[in-house]
Amino acid sequence: MILLLSALSALITFFIVVLFFLQLNRTGSTDVFYRLRRHYRSEDILDDSNDNFLNRIYRFIKKLAKPLANWNLAQIAEKRLHQAGIPLLGSEFIVMVLLASAAIFIAVYMVTLEQRIALIFALLLPLITWTFLLVLIRKRRAAFTEQLSDCLTTVANALRAGYSFQQAVDVVAKEMEPPISVEFNRVSNDVSMGINLDDALEQMAKRVESSDFDLVVTAVLIQREIGGNLAQVLDSISDTIIERIRMKREIQALTAQGRLSAVVLLLLPFFVGAFMYIFNHDQFILLLEEPSGQIALAVSLVLEVIGIFIIKKIIDIDV
Repeated sequence: MILLLSALSALITFFIVVLFFLQLNRTGSTDVFYRLRRHYRSEDILDDSNDNFLNRIYRFIKKLAKPLANWNLAQIAEKRLHQAGIPLLGSEFIVMVLLASAAIFIAVYMVTLEQRIALIFALLLPLITWTFLLVLIRKRRAAFTEQLSDCLTTVANALRAGYSFQQAVDVVAKEMEPPISVEFNRVSNDVSMGINLDDALEQMAKRVESSDFDLVVTAVLIQREIGGNLAQVLDSISDTIIERIRMKREIQALTAQGRLSAVVLLLLPFFVGAFMYIFNHDQFILLLEEPSGQIALAVSLVLEVIGIFIIKKIIDIDV
């Protein structure tokens, strides 16, 4: 019962943090100052016109985040946040996660009065948050790849109509939907600020980390150096991308059973452990307190990780 109350307290705290984060992201996507923040990552831009409770909390987070701005971990987190399309600095993200972990630790400790249980829940939050961030990155990258074929067709048609490549990029930024419009809009902003178009495209390729877009950037850079019919090249790349997407979908359908097995393998031990804790509490405590039980849990965890790694290698097929 205590474990269930702890989980409920941690879940409520986590949802409060998520709601705060979503509200921050929603307001940031419409305010002009926040759109500038997304482009000028190093600028300290803040909206002072709306002095509500949310902005006061955000100012407090910014003050705590300033000393962490030069950390390697903050820079890595910032790169992942940009890849996920989340307008936050890496240092701010770290501070938010640490504050949320502290809140969960306090909430669980107030319910259970057990430091170990509270610490476990507090340490789980960064892992869950980072996993959630990676999922967002994967979904955004998949959406980008889905749009890339139509984007190349739009650019090729614009080139045939007499537009320059820079003008074609502006057309994509204005006419298409996110996330691809957001990325091309950033390329346009970089060029308007004096950055070379080749460098802006290479920076976009590093942000997106898509093998399909790497092919596009390579083709554009070669064409800009030696010339040629770029519209025809982009049409060929678009056809190749469409075929790769079709093959990936077929592979996903064929490997669905393996992915489901990996999910079951990952979740089943936790469900069994929760069932034993509720209905056979004494035996479950032996696994936690006795040395032989702790060794069994450690071996089981290692074998589970190995099994998931093997399944992932089997079903992960590069196209």
